[in-house]
Amino acid sequence: MNNLVIGIKKFFTNKNTVTVVGVILAIIVLYVGYNMRVNQAVNPISVPYALVTINPSTQITEDMVGTMEVPPAMLAGDVYRNAEDVIDMYSAGDSVIPEGSLFYSRSVVTRDQLPAAIIYNYPKGYVLYNLAVNMTTSYSNSIYPGNYIDIYLKITNPTDANGNVTEDRIMIGKLLENVKVLAVFDSNGNNVFANLDEKGTPAQIIFAVPEEYHLLLRKASYLRAYDSEIIPVPTAESLEEDPGDVKVSSEDLRNFINNVTAMTDQELAATQQQ
Repeated sequence: MNNLVIGIKKFFTNKNTVTVVGVILAIIVLYVGYNMRVNQAVNPISVPYALVTINPSTQITEDMVGTMEVPPAMLAGDVYRNAEDVIDMYSAGDSVIPEGSLFYSRSVVTRDQLPAAIIYNYPKGYVLYNLAVNMTTSYSNSIYPGNYIDIYLKITNPTDANGNVTEDRIMIGKLLENVKVLAVFDSNGNNVFANLDEKGTPAQIIFAVPEEYHLLLRKASYLRAYDSEIIPVPTAESLEEDPGDVKVSSEDLRNFINNVTAMTDQELAATQQQ
């Protein structure tokens, strides 16, 4: 037994033997590693692909997605490998996904990433309104999508009860309250908050209000003879568990706007029902 142990020790302490064993082990490792890499590159995997041509800004539904077996070596670029990752997503606004194409990260986006995402985010019966702003009126870019604002109206030199212009007089008050901001865009139509590290300069605040209030705002914006100004004011309404509905805050302002502008038959009928 002792002779066997001594023989083994001599075998492994022999430099030539160690070198040979090391070379053999290295060859084995290289062979196994090479075969694993080859198998990984050759053995097909299942990936999703488009069963039909998907136009820009289209929701990707389950019936549009199939799966195929492809060698991993053929997957160039950032390709989605699970159908669950693309179903219910959207094709990018500037991309057509051809029939038979794989799904690439460049061409698949969430709904909020669509250029026209705001059209999905307001109630039925509401109308979009774009209010021009700047750094001052946006409170140094402090009005974010999802915030609530009140809408104030400033009118310079309004007429009195007899229709006479009251010189050097200003009328100002809260016209609407509890208005939810949907988006903030710069002058090029880009989302100001798409990149928080490089905020753009706000040029428009987008929100939606019921048609009646939308018409009221449009009329207020066209009161050129009275030098009117629509002013957004941030509120803490978004912090409430149940934010209030949009409503008119000043009947005096509403009546003034309607008195100095023409009303449609529909508006007259709505006014009579109130």
